[in-house]
Amino acid sequence: MATFEEQLNLYAELAVQVGLNVQKGQTIVINAPLYAAEFVRKLARAAYETGAKHVMVEWNDEELGRIKYLHAPDEAFLEFPGWRAQGLEKLAEEGAAFLTIYAPNPDLLKDVDPKRISDANKTAMTALKTYRHYQMTHQVAWSVISVPSEAWAQKVFPELPVEEGMQELWNFIFKALRIDTGNPIEAWQKHNAELRDSNGLLNERRFKQLIYTAPGTDLTIDLPDGHIWLGGAKRNGRGVMFNPNLPTEEVFTVPHKNGVNGTVRSTKPLVYSGQLIDGFSLTFENGRVVSFTAEQGEEALERMLNTDEGARRLGEVAIVPHASPISASNLVFYNTLFDENASSHLALGQAYQVNIEGGGNLTDEEMDAKGINQSLIHVDFMIGSGDMNIDGVTQDGERVPLVRSGNWVRE
Repeated sequence: MATFEEQLNLYAELAVQVGLNVQKGQTIVINAPLYAAEFVRKLARAAYETGAKHVMVEWNDEELGRIKYLHAPDEAFLEFPGWRAQGLEKLAEEGAAFLTIYAPNPDLLKDVDPKRISDANKTAMTALKTYRHYQMTHQVAWSVISVPSEAWAQKVFPELPVEEGMQELWNFIFKALRIDTGNPIEAWQKHNAELRDSNGLLNERRFKQLIYTAPGTDLTIDLPDGHIWLGGAKRNGRGVMFNPNLPTEEVFTVPHKNGVNGTVRSTKPLVYSGQLIDGFSLTFENGRVVSFTAEQGEEALERMLNTDEGARRLGEVAIVPHASPISASNLVFYNTLFDENASSHLALGQAYQVNIEGGGNLTDEEMDAKGINQSLIHVDFMIGSGDMNIDGVTQDGERVPLVRSGNWVRE
C-alpha cells in the first residue's frame, strides 16, 4: 500500500496530467489557500516535470478576507483591482491553464453582513466577466480540486480530534479521486470513458423535457433545441483534453431558461461565499424563481438570487447516481465540489455555452434567443437523493424513466 507521501505525489500528478493536462511550454496558474503550501510545491514540481514553463501561484487567506469584511469601509467592496482582471485575461488569451484549490471554511463568515459579501461578489464577478468567459466556454484548460483544512475537517467530522479528522478527510479524498487504486491516471481514463457513454445515450435520445419528483420536489425542465450532454473530460479551444472537476461523477446539460416550472427542495447544505444556506426550496414559474424559503441562510439566498436577472434562472442541470462513490460515504462535505458529485444538482445563473450546438461562437443576443441563461453567478445546489425519480420526455411526447430511487435506469 502506498504511503501518505506517495499518495500526495500521485494526487499532484493527477491534477497536473488529468485535471489540466499540462502541455510543454505552458504557463500554469494556481489559486491556493496558504495552508496548502506544501501540496502546492508538489503541484509545481509535477507541472515542471511535465513540461510547464512557468508556475504562478495566487495565494489567498480566508482569515484575512474575514478581517476585511469586518473592518474595511463599505466602498472597499465596490472596487476590484483592474490589474488583476487584466492579468488573468492576458494569461487566458495566451493559453495558460488554471488550477483552483477549493476548500472553504463553511462557518467563517457567518457573522459577516451578507450585503458586504454580496457587493464584493458582484463587483468581482463583473470585473472578471471576460476571464470567466474563457473558462465557461472551455477555451482554456482549468480544474478545481480540494485539500483538507482543519476547519473543513472539523465540520465534516465534528466527533473526531482535529488530526484524526484531517486524516479521515485525506483518506476520503484519495478514495474519491481513485488515488487508492495505485494508478489513478489509468483509473480516470476508464472513468471518463464511462461518463462519455452516459453522455452518448442521452444525446441520442434528444429529450425535450425532464421531470423530477421527490419529497418536496415536483419540477419540469424544458431542454433547448441543440442541447448537448457533457461529463468528465472536456476539450479546450486548443484541442487539449482536461477535467474541470476532480472528482466528478456528473453528466450535465443546459436547460431552457424560460422552461422551468414547479418546486425543488435542496437535499444538502450549500456553502456560498462563506455562508451556509440549508433546507431551502425554490419555486419556478416560466423559468424564474418567484418564491423561496430556507431554514438557514435565507438572507444570503435572497441576496444571491438578486445578483442580477439571470441569478433567478437555471444555467445547468446535472444527473449524478445516488450510488456514486461519494454519495455512498453518507457524508455531508459542506463543499460543493464533493457534495455536487454525491447528488444530482442544478445550477442557478450562467449556463455553459459548450452545452449547446455552436455555443462557443454565439453572441449574447443569440444565446438569449436560444433560451440560454446568462448571469454573473453560477451556483450549483444539490437536489438528488435515494427518493428521486427523473423521467425524460421525447420529442414525440413519450415519457421515459431515466432515474429511479436516485440511480440510472439501464435498459
